[in-house]
Amino acid sequence: MELNLVLNAPGAERIVGDHIGEINDMDLVLVGSNLSHGWFTHKCRSAEIKEVTIQFHKDLLDEKLLKRNQLSFIRNMFEQSKRGVLFSGDTISKIAPRLLNLSNKNGFHSMLELLSILHDLSVSKDNRMLSDSTFTNEDFNYNSRRIEKVFEYMNNNFDKLLTLSDVAKIANMPEASFSRFIKKRTGYTFVDSLSEIRLGHISRMLIDTTQSVAEIAYKCGFNNMANFNRTFKTKKGCTPKEFRENYGGKRVFI
Repeated sequence: MELNLVLNAPGAERIVGDHIGEINDMDLVLVGSNLSHGWFTHKCRSAEIKEVTIQFHKDLLDEKLLKRNQLSFIRNMFEQSKRGVLFSGDTISKIAPRLLNLSNKNGFHSMLELLSILHDLSVSKDNRMLSDSTFTNEDFNYNSRRIEKVFEYMNNNFDKLLTLSDVAKIANMPEASFSRFIKKRTGYTFVDSLSEIRLGHISRMLIDTTQSVAEIAYKCGFNNMANFNRTFKTKKGCTPKEFRENYGGKRVFI
């Protein structure tokens, strides 16, 4: 896993999974294992870029230890890191000096400070996940077998016409109850969840295949190209063609 801090780099570009975004003056992201990522100069003209990368094994904390209530926030953050966790500006302002000073600590004290930093990050507010859930091959723990069955079903049938009624039956719940349930458990509506799943698969295919944008869209359940292009641009901030070109053309790391 990696904790990446980038300072003095306005206009640089961040790629995490299938997320592409331009950063402000400072950036702090926790990246889970096996998640593709990179920071690129892009529009940044600063000569004083500073980057701190802290790498640690995902087993830094034993699984049994992580299951303790005292570490529940860190456990949840590690789960979210499979998609990349972007921290807020307020959090970065508080944590950056400690990350910059971490190299001045040794042995046991450096480990204690890292754990303290991870805890403070795990309880910080206004964080957001960057990559779509289906872009990686990781399994996600929603702390609900019912939700996991629903997402398994949607992942296996995302290329078909799926309705709220279909998915509610998988959860064995009335439609209205299921709508509230999935929103409470995941933070997304059924429509948003299905769209995210489809866009994750689409992003992967745009990167890994040479199929046309239209072919990929239809294979992933979008039958209306205007709606597809609008949805993709709203979520990704660029068109599918631009996404493919941007992702494939990056070479210079900060």
